[in-house]
Amino acid sequence: MAMVYLLLQLPCCLLPRPHEEDMYRDAEEIEREKVLLVCGTGSSDFPENKLSVEPEVGIMDYCQKEWRGTTSQAKCIRKGYEAVSQKFISIRRVRGDNYCAVRATLFQALSQAVQLPDWLKREDMMLLPEKLMEKYGWIAQWQLRQKWTSKAENLVDEIKDCLMLLKSKWKRMSEMKAFAERQAACDELFRSEEDEYKLYEAVKFLMLNTAIHLYEDNEKGKEVPVFAWLLFARDTSSNPSQLMENHLNQLGHTGGLEQVEMFLLAYALQHTIQVYRLYKYNTDEFITLYPNDPEEAWPIVTLITEDDRHYNIPARVCEETSL
Repeated sequence: MAMVYLLLQLPCCLLPRPHEEDMYRDAEEIEREKVLLVCGTGSSDFPENKLSVEPEVGIMDYCQKEWRGTTSQAKCIRKGYEAVSQKFISIRRVRGDNYCAVRATLFQALSQAVQLPDWLKREDMMLLPEKLMEKYGWIAQWQLRQKWTSKAENLVDEIKDCLMLLKSKWKRMSEMKAFAERQAACDELFRSEEDEYKLYEAVKFLMLNTAIHLYEDNEKGKEVPVFAWLLFARDTSSNPSQLMENHLNQLGHTGGLEQVEMFLLAYALQHTIQVYRLYKYNTDEFITLYPNDPEEAWPIVTLITEDDRHYNIPARVCEETSL
């Protein structure tokens, strides 16, 4: 009964979504997407084009090209884009390979960086893989992109290398004074497939570290964010080990981030993620914040989604974006 009561108190975006028919894409497009996902990409534009974040296009130009249908859902999405266009001029399409939520969030965070975050300045940050591995042997089953590391010491070194890369790139971006310079540097970084995917490994490991802290705090009776209760209430992630095995190890391979994991991403990077959820236009959930009650000191990154599965990036603020 306690869990039922808890679920009733959660924001709708945290509740598991039942299977629902895709009302705004035709059957041919849905089948094409399934084939592309099996091939390891989410867009027919990307097999020969290594751009992870495409150049800007006008938001309404993009909307009119992609959403010409007459269904109620298509009309709702167009209305959503019209509302977003009051804040942003352009949109940047993000590669859809199950990393898109992490990719879009990290791209925005780096392109807006004005200083190295305090959590990346900590001297013990680079010791994190070794400390966690010593305490939790199951982390040896961490799955790196497209391969398994058989020896724990190699895994420690590889994850440490990913964290060092994240720190060095974030530091470099924050030292650039001009936004255009940071943007160009981010464009270049997200064309380098090897570095790009190392950054995602670092972010995934930070998410695991955050989840471990939340789980242990909750076990000790300490107050934790509401989303943490649901994170570990799932049959597939009743503890951090299952979360790693069934979710974080699959991220970028067979699945993207679920809604509750967007909160975990926000906490791991200590950024508020503001998302325009276009299919929720004209509801209280049209603009959703992760977390719901953001820390004032956390920077804000803004994303766009049409379906809570794929995320793109709005660009060029045409007026001050505020919470």
